[in-house]
Amino acid sequence: MVSPSATDPRPPAIFLMGPTATGKTALACALAERFPVELVSVDSALVYRGLDIGAAKPDAATLRRHPHALIDLRDPCEPYSAAMFREDALAAMRAITARGRVPLLVGGTGLYFRALEHGLSAMPTADPALRARLSEEADRIGWPALHARLAERDPDAAARIQRNDAQRIQRALEAIELSGVTLTALRASAGGRARLPYRVLKLALIPADRQRLRERIAARFDAMLAAGLLEEVRRLRARGALHPGLPALRAVGYRQAWQHLAGGLDAREFRRRAIFATNQLAKRQLTWLRGELDARAFDPERADLAQAVARAVGLFLAKSG
Repeated sequence: MVSPSATDPRPPAIFLMGPTATGKTALACALAERFPVELVSVDSALVYRGLDIGAAKPDAATLRRHPHALIDLRDPCEPYSAAMFREDALAAMRAITARGRVPLLVGGTGLYFRALEHGLSAMPTADPALRARLSEEADRIGWPALHARLAERDPDAAARIQRNDAQRIQRALEAIELSGVTLTALRASAGGRARLPYRVLKLALIPADRQRLRERIAARFDAMLAAGLLEEVRRLRARGALHPGLPALRAVGYRQAWQHLAGGLDAREFRRRAIFATNQLAKRQLTWLRGELDARAFDPERADLAQAVARAVGLFLAKSG
């Protein structure tokens, strides 16, 4: 059983963070073989049932051996937010701690990690009609044009958000229209948010060689195609109630596959766009990770990665003993 530190009474937890295709799941499972940890997924696609191949969900054999909390929580037509994640993650962490184990949170969704560690601003409730209007406008003029609009109204938010980050541009514009103030002002006024009741070791997989990461992303996408990604998306399309405007189906790979199956993209362009979108996602994830100044960084290509990370975990847990 792992106890709180003498100098910090909070129980320990571990964050294993990194961009897509850096081997986070395999590393987390290897750590679970060596240490008294239980895994919690921090991934905005893995919460959805039926998003398996394209979301790189751990297979059934892996999940039997190393169960992950917060996988398959929702149907793809149901909403799921960072606030919901924070509530679910804290509940899972409390249960793990009560069993005398250590929560190991693994994934690449920076918004979820931030929400868990720092809490959430008082954001206005989403308005489906406004969201649909912004989406339709983006279809006409493009997300970069909406980003330019955001830059005029909330330059600080625009500086943090990339020109093609549809979800964050949309949410920032929604905040302005729904509340009458900017997203930056809402965050600044949040104040006094609850401290995370855990003492955290942050581990970040940050590739030194970006070209190697791009190669890994392309190889993994081709493996997804071979494993039946298009068949998976055909099953989702056949349900009828699902559409590409849903957050679940805006996940990289899925929205491009949806366009391809609808006849909007040929096979070559579908593959190119899906890989490009995944690389853009990895770029955003790396930008966020480089801001996590208290994280221990490891190159996922280093030969002794598992041993190096295990040493860091072992020292952290020894101090908690």
